[in-house]
Amino acid sequence: MAIITGASRGIGFGAAQRFVESGYAVCITGRKAEALEASRAELQSKGADVLAVAGDAQAGAHRDTVIEAAIKRWGRIDVLVNNAATSPFLGPVLEAEMRHLERAWTINVATPWAWCKAAVNAHMGEYGGAIVNVASVGGMYQVPRVGLYNISKAALLHMTRQLALELAPTVRVNAVAPATIRTEFARAKYEGREQEVADQFPLRRLGTPHEVGAAIVMLCDGTLDWVTGQTIVLDGGASLIQGVV
Repeated sequence: MAIITGASRGIGFGAAQRFVESGYAVCITGRKAEALEASRAELQSKGADVLAVAGDAQAGAHRDTVIEAAIKRWGRIDVLVNNAATSPFLGPVLEAEMRHLERAWTINVATPWAWCKAAVNAHMGEYGGAIVNVASVGGMYQVPRVGLYNISKAALLHMTRQLALELAPTVRVNAVAPATIRTEFARAKYEGREQEVADQFPLRRLGTPHEVGAAIVMLCDGTLDWVTGQTIVLDGGASLIQGVV
């Protein structure tokens, strides 16, 4: 079974769909109960074994509830996908305030760390499993306006490699690094000029949550069992020309 944070929509929901298509039971989480319930209903309508637990990903009580519910229902945790994230500031890094930096670090770095720790302590440390952290191509090179977010994602990529080393051979830890994906989360990057943004990519379109979800599942389902500490870049060729997200 797979736990996916931030899965009521966007990349998280795309990953949940892909896991369901691959025969996994899934536990999806998200802050907004109504949106999460709608996503649960959609997945369940396709015959999925799905649990939805609403709450704030950074809250320890919510995290404990999710882990306990998964163990109680399925007796195992095979996969953790850390997708919940925030981009609290747009603009030059030094124009941000400390509260922006603290929020980016808390949600995008400390929260995935805490979920990894909880999943490993509850099940994976003894029985094995796979963790995928959803990062960004912006964690690999500089991009205007989203530098604060990208700094946190660079830290997440380094944490992925560090945990992969420390948790091997029992738990594999990898990451995906998307560029601009057509989601509500990324809407500010392309709203009102989607084709203009898409035309900057060598493949001339934005990515989809389903495509990112496919890569996430591939890192977990046995297809790439000899891979750990790596990052799959999904960017429509953006990294070939550096400067497009």
